[in-house]
Amino acid sequence: MDRWQAMRIFVKVAETESFTDTARQMHLSAPVVTRAVAMLEDTIGVRLLTRTTRSVKLTEAGSRYVGDCERLLGQLAEAEAAAAGAHAKPNGILTVTAPIMFGQMHVLPILTEYLDLYPAVTGRSLFVDRIVNIVDEGVDVAFRIGHLDDSTLTAVRVGEVKRILCGSPEYFDKNGVPAMPRDLSKHRIIGTTSAWSSLEWRFGVHPKSTVHVTPRLYCNTNEAAIAAAVKGWGIARVLSYQVAPLLRSGELRAIMSNSEEEALPVHVVHPEGRSTSGKVRSFVDLAVASLRSGKNRF
Repeated sequence: MDRWQAMRIFVKVAETESFTDTARQMHLSAPVVTRAVAMLEDTIGVRLLTRTTRSVKLTEAGSRYVGDCERLLGQLAEAEAAAAGAHAKPNGILTVTAPIMFGQMHVLPILTEYLDLYPAVTGRSLFVDRIVNIVDEGVDVAFRIGHLDDSTLTAVRVGEVKRILCGSPEYFDKNGVPAMPRDLSKHRIIGTTSAWSSLEWRFGVHPKSTVHVTPRLYCNTNEAAIAAAVKGWGIARVLSYQVAPLLRSGELRAIMSNSEEEALPVHVVHPEGRSTSGKVRSFVDLAVASLRSGKNRF
């Protein structure tokens, strides 16, 4: 008998504590189940089960061995799924999450390109400014900005972004350009009330400094804060990718670049495992290549 099949039978006997129930559930004859366990015991050289007329119990050696069998059988299933998935045509629903503006600006174009390549896949975007629990919320791939906590998730770094101060050229022509963080007290500040906002603005790397700001305008979205800055109302602090097109067009101007904090990494994150589905594997490959190519400037 195949060793893997014998291990499967042994694990089921340990679970049911019955040769008869194991035979019925696995659609085998009782003698086949008995021979499978006997073969393992002969091969290993120890008794795995204690049999009585009424019950079947694991021995001490059997208790250790059943855990090893479950681990090996799980790894075998993963390897088989990975081999099948590597050649399977992507299909089903693909759910991706990202911060709102990053998702709209950089993830959505990749997702639509992917859907054009794989017509059997349906895309679902979840763009929110909070950390989404991938497992609990049924998400396949996440785009994360910032340093990651240790986890069992697989993360691929694709770039970095910075927190920058910016305003319109018209604002700076009229009010002057602050040269140092402490000069911000003399200017109109546009603040945000999003989940990650703070009135303690940090600057520099070594050494670091912190300035408490008092905004005269609070916006509940980054888009609104940026729009106010474009209109020349004041100075906003945002992530570089959020205003990159406006900086290139000259509608906004970045200031105090020598006082910027350390850059924040951008990662593509998905659940770990060799059994990663074909749709996730192929989407991650496309996203990583696209974001690293320079087409998406952060």
